[in-house]
Amino acid sequence: MDDATTSSDIRLREGSSIAQRLVMSGFAAAVALCFSPGLFTHDTLEIIISVVALLVGAAFVGAVMLAPAVVWIITPDEILIGQQRPFGRLRTRIVAKGDIRGLQVPGSKAAKARFQLAFTLASGERLTSPPISDVTHVRQTVARIVTQFDVPDVEAPVNPLDASNPEMHLGEPVEPFSARDIRIVALIVVALCAVPYAYKLWRGLSSGPVDIMLLPVGAIGAFVVYRFANLVTGAFWIIRQGDIRVERLWGDGKPRTDHIEGRDVKAITVERRGRSEDEHCTVVIRLQSGGRFRSPRIGSRLEAHAVGTEIVRRLGIAPENNKI
Repeated sequence: MDDATTSSDIRLREGSSIAQRLVMSGFAAAVALCFSPGLFTHDTLEIIISVVALLVGAAFVGAVMLAPAVVWIITPDEILIGQQRPFGRLRTRIVAKGDIRGLQVPGSKAAKARFQLAFTLASGERLTSPPISDVTHVRQTVARIVTQFDVPDVEAPVNPLDASNPEMHLGEPVEPFSARDIRIVALIVVALCAVPYAYKLWRGLSSGPVDIMLLPVGAIGAFVVYRFANLVTGAFWIIRQGDIRVERLWGDGKPRTDHIEGRDVKAITVERRGRSEDEHCTVVIRLQSGGRFRSPRIGSRLEAHAVGTEIVRRLGIAPENNKI
């Protein structure tokens, strides 16, 4: 999915390419086939597991391959909607300017900086577009559409990543865990490691080396939780003109603040964390000093690319250091 910014039309796309579908389907099929030897055993449980795995794999492959690709082309006078499945014909629909009565820009519950266009037609039908990919210019895109279709009373979306904001925010403000929660988790770690030893002691059985070894492991684990729990609270980025303020916490809950300026940056890239390229991409900044800062999760690669491009612009990073 992407926005076209080189013409007066706005293009929104959603749906994986054929190559991406084939890769995902091939991976799912390979995993499912790993369970196929169980079909040739005489163990009823293994046969059931193999059948279920193959059915789930087949369902996943079917869902991936049959999911439609959708494109919206928004012109000053109409909306052209195209939908096509991998093995089907292209289905098109034209929504004239005069048929549009209202517009809303709902955000995603999963990603605060992901927005869609929800048009209400004269017939009462509601059409929802693919997500707006250029997250740094959502307000600009919505303003253009409002002007084109003369739609009244459209509430401007609150976008923490919009380039029109003096400060762009990535992530949530960090807060330390309460001392009570940390103590509870530390006690749970100790209890879990002591359960095998306590059980054998209660049953009058002799404890093995592993049971005894778990006791100091539990104590060490509790200490690590108590001392470093706040390190997992993440980071909060405030992107301003000329610098980035990165707010984090030390292990004891005290605030830690770092500032990144353009002259400090060696390279800036977009990376994927996890399996999904639609949800787990981040911007990574490598410093001249050798340090590295990884942003909070942004979303798809296109969304992370848009944020990275805006960071490059605000920090004035040299072209040779821009890997976006």
